[in-house]
Amino acid sequence: MEDILQAVERILQDKPLASIQWFVLSQSWLGKTYGEMAEASGYRDNYIKEVGSELWQDLSVALGKRVTKKNLHLALKKHLQDKIGDGENQSQQKFGEESSLEMVSPDLSSTKKIEFPSGPVPLDSPLYINRPPLEELVYNEILHPGCLIRIKAPKKMGKSSLLNRMIAYAREQGYQIVYLDFQEADRDVYACLDKFLRWFCINVSRQLNLFPCLDDFWDTEMGSKVSCKIYFEAYVLQYIDHNPVVLALNEVHRVFEHPNIAQDFLPMLRFWHEQSKQDQIWQKLRMVVVHTTEIYIPLNLNQSPFNVGITITLPPFTLNQVQNLALCYGLHWAADSEGAKRLAPLQAMVGGHPYLVSLALYHLCQQEMTLEMLLETASTPVGIYSQHLRELLTILKKEPELMSAMQQVIATNEKVELDAIAAYKLESMGLVKLNGNEAHAMCELYRLYFSQQLRTQNSVNGSNSLSSEF
Repeated sequence: MEDILQAVERILQDKPLASIQWFVLSQSWLGKTYGEMAEASGYRDNYIKEVGSELWQDLSVALGKRVTKKNLHLALKKHLQDKIGDGENQSQQKFGEESSLEMVSPDLSSTKKIEFPSGPVPLDSPLYINRPPLEELVYNEILHPGCLIRIKAPKKMGKSSLLNRMIAYAREQGYQIVYLDFQEADRDVYACLDKFLRWFCINVSRQLNLFPCLDDFWDTEMGSKVSCKIYFEAYVLQYIDHNPVVLALNEVHRVFEHPNIAQDFLPMLRFWHEQSKQDQIWQKLRMVVVHTTEIYIPLNLNQSPFNVGITITLPPFTLNQVQNLALCYGLHWAADSEGAKRLAPLQAMVGGHPYLVSLALYHLCQQEMTLEMLLETASTPVGIYSQHLRELLTILKKEPELMSAMQQVIATNEKVELDAIAAYKLESMGLVKLNGNEAHAMCELYRLYFSQQLRTQNSVNGSNSLSSEF
């Protein structure tokens, strides 16, 4: 695979390839269909076909013979054999030999285009990896009148990236979009329910190009929730056209931090969803609720929106998905079975966590370190995950019962039975996997790091105890 990529680079020496072209080339060589490439990369089939078509045309011009996806193997082998016969390039005599496991330098022109992993993956980025069947499930569900979708996962698992793709799909269907990020609300907005719901209604109105005439529908004697419902029912949903409205609510965990609001607002969303089964006007509204799972509050499950509609829990990347992402980052050595074998320790170290995988591949494609060095320092203060690990440690230190539970988990390689609430919270943070109430560390990175922290803490405690004796 490496020889093929290098050969194509020489053939097209005046026209460097972008990462997505390298991806299409390597996947085509491995016999993947355009559909499989689209599924792995997050691009649509038509775009992948266009990239492939342009690539085959460039190769045809450079070689002076027609090159297609079907005859790619034959055309490139014939070209290399001709070069060998002419004695022009001795290095090409290695064609067909086993690929080296040394890291291949990615195309620098494409490396410069790859940004540091931060925030949602842009819609036009090849670095988004589909996790079937989640995308198809969300796209299908948003077509249902009055639907309620909840997307949940720990931080940096790809919730906003999935939400943005769902929004783009809904726009393609002609739906109107209202996007609210609860991180944008000022602190005083959360002072009371009435203030919060008025802020909520004003933002919805503005995004739908409606004048926010709240005072015409707000009645303090009826209460804020009823006033908000009437405002939507008699104004917002009446005055928009026949196209559905997708109400996308991101970072809803910010509401969780204010139980006085959450315990009214969340059941209100549930009630609206249930209204769609009886009242046609509420079928115009399709709701998507996105939140992290790190924050826990005791909600009444019969009133919250979290046991109705459809719940999407984002899973970690599989080894195959890690391999596809590595190719998107321009790491050509990851293309074959040997590449997958080399990536397996990385997938195990971070448990397939999308952000942690992306961070590793970014540093590898920048040639800042080898994979072996990255894995060796992963759990240390000088490793690339130090900030992420410190953030988790800070959360645990604020809740001693969670720190104690995590210490139980990493103290043994066996599964540990934990208190139900502690087990739930640690799983919500993405630190452990559960089988009932039995827990074990989510990945080797967390096991190593918190083991080191425990040893350090015990060492400090021992020193303090010793000094107190003198």
